[in-house]
Amino acid sequence: MAVITALRERPPRQGSASRVEIELDGEAWRVVPADAVVGAGLSVGRTLDRATARDLARELRRAKALTDAVRVLRYSDVSRRRLDERLQRRGANAEARAAALSTLERAGLVDDRRVAVSRARTLAGRGLGDAAIRFALEREQIAESLVAEALAGLEPEPERAARLLGAAPEPKAVRRLASKGFDPETLAELAGFAD
Repeated sequence: MAVITALRERPPRQGSASRVEIELDGEAWRVVPADAVVGAGLSVGRTLDRATARDLARELRRAKALTDAVRVLRYSDVSRRRLDERLQRRGANAEARAAALSTLERAGLVDDRRVAVSRARTLAGRGLGDAAIRFALEREQIAESLVAEALAGLEPEPERAARLLGAAPEPKAVRRLASKGFDPETLAELAGFAD
């Protein structure tokens, strides 16, 4: 059995966490994230037996899932379910995905309520109606209760439609808003006719 003879901190690569070089029986073996070393309970003088190697492998999977998740979140705020799917496609197992998502939720980096509200506001600002916004949020796999909460926080749909239609709504404008997910009954009422 190999024995851990040294654990040396290495400078982190740009944008990555601290790393530790593991030395076995006096020879360099691997450089791994520091949190994996801590999570596996590695220390100088400890034998690297099968159980310890399994613990280290589990911690490395968790560290990789967390790193992958942070990379995804660097570019866009996504729902928990969407992030879980992306980690699964990248090969993370269920345990590693759950650990990464839990860590990110505790840190406030994964928040479906924030995603729902932000996305709903953005879509409403682009002139979409409640039905189209609801569809987009459901496609993001946001829970129905959070979708309803996000829609309730928007300016009411009739007011948004009235602002977009203007004082003298034309049939073409009404059809355009109907195609963007506005309620046809609301549009007919605002325009004064049924389309």
